[in-house]
Amino acid sequence: MKKILLVILVFLGVSVNAQQTPAPPQSEQVAIFGATAHIGNGEVIENCTIIFVDGKITAIGADLMAPTIGTMINAEGKHVYPGFIAPAKSLGLVEVDAVRASKDEDEIGDFIPHVRSIIAYNAESKVVESMRPNGVLLGQATPQGGRISGTSSIVQFDAWNWEDAAVKTDDGIHLNWPSLYRKGNTWQGEPNAFIPNKKYEEQVVEVKTFMENAKAYGMADSKETNLPYLAMQGLFDGSQRLYIHADGEKEMIDAVSLAKKSGIQHTVIVGGYRAHKIAAFLKERRIPVLVSETHALTKFDDDDYDFPYKLPKLLVEAGLLVGLQNESMANFQTRNLAFYAGQVVGQGMDKETALQLITGNTAKILGIDADYGTLEVGKSATLFISEGDALDMRTNQLSKAFIDGRDVSLETHQTKLWKRYMGKYEREVKSE
Repeated sequence: MKKILLVILVFLGVSVNAQQTPAPPQSEQVAIFGATAHIGNGEVIENCTIIFVDGKITAIGADLMAPTIGTMINAEGKHVYPGFIAPAKSLGLVEVDAVRASKDEDEIGDFIPHVRSIIAYNAESKVVESMRPNGVLLGQATPQGGRISGTSSIVQFDAWNWEDAAVKTDDGIHLNWPSLYRKGNTWQGEPNAFIPNKKYEEQVVEVKTFMENAKAYGMADSKETNLPYLAMQGLFDGSQRLYIHADGEKEMIDAVSLAKKSGIQHTVIVGGYRAHKIAAFLKERRIPVLVSETHALTKFDDDDYDFPYKLPKLLVEAGLLVGLQNESMANFQTRNLAFYAGQVVGQGMDKETALQLITGNTAKILGIDADYGTLEVGKSATLFISEGDALDMRTNQLSKAFIDGRDVSLETHQTKLWKRYMGKYEREVKSE
C-alpha cells in the first residue's frame, strides 16, 4: 500500500511540475521602440516602433511618436521578428520518442483522414515549451504514418489546452505518397541499397481509388455517413489543403497530377528532395514546397555533398514559394528551425529572403497569412525581441516573446536546469 501511495505521489508531482501557466490576455497597450524590425516579407525597418493592442498590431513604422500610455519596451540595438512557424511536425503529439505511452502521432489504418491531430495535442508538452526561447511560436500539429495519416491543425505554443492552442483547426490532410524505390531489407536477403518498389503502381491505384470514391461520396444526394470520405470533402471545396509527402520526381509529378485531376484546389509538397528537377512543372501549377531541413546528409551517393544546404535556395531561384520544415528529424530539433534558414544564408541567399522561409512564406503555404507570418498593421502581435541576429545561433538571445499580444514566458525545463547548475558551479568556485 505504501508503494502504491508513493507511485501516486510521484505521478502527481510530475504532473504539477509539467504544468505550464500560459500568459493572460493582453491588458494594456504595448509599444516596442528603437528596434530593427524584420517584417517577414523581405522588408527591414530601422529605428522602428511597433504598437499593439488587444493582440493586434495597430501601428508600425520608423520614427513613430512613442505613446505615453501602456507598457513601453526600449529595444534600441535589438531586433524584432515575427514568430517563426514550424510546419509538418508532430509537436505536442510525441513527448519522448522511446516511450510508447507518450506517442500519439499515429493511428491504426492506412486511409484515415478523419483522424484529427488537434484532439491529441498536449499543450503542456515540455518539448513544445522549449520552442519559444528560439522564437518558434507557432506550429502545425501533424499526424504521421499510414498512406493518409489524418488531419493536421495549426497551433500556438502557449495554451492551457488544445482548444486554446488552436489557430486553425483541420487545415489540411496529409498523404504519404508511395515511393518508387525502397530501402532493401537485409534480413530478407535484399541488398543494403535502394531497390525498385514493385508495388508502386498498385499503391498509386489504391490512392486514386480512394480519392475517386471520396469525391463521388461528396456528390451523392443521399448517403450513409462514411467518416473517411466525409473528412476529405474540404479538399474538393477548397477549405483544406492536401499536403503530399514525397521526394522523387516521378512521385511528385504523379501525386500533383492526381490531385489536379481529382479537383483538389490547394496542394503542397512536403519534403521535395528532388523538387529542383521539376521546378518548372511545380511553378506552372503554383505548387509550394515545404522543403526538408538544411542540416542533413545527402540521400544519394551522386548528390553534391552540400545539396541539402542549398536546396531551398535552388527552389526559390526557380520561382517557387518555399518554406522550411524538419519532418524527418526529432521534434526537439525543431527549435533549430531558425538556424536551418541561417544555413541557407551561408549558401548565398539574402538574409531577409531566408527569414521568409520560416515566417511569411510558411504562413502563406499554411493559409494563415491574413493573421500571422509578417509584422503588419491588423495582424496578430505574435513576435519576439532578440538581442541579435535570430538566424545565428550565437546571437539569437530572446528577451521578450508575445503570442497574440500576450507576454509569454521564456522559461523552460532547460533554462531551469541551466540556472540550477550554474548556481552549483558558482558555489563551488567561491568555496575554493
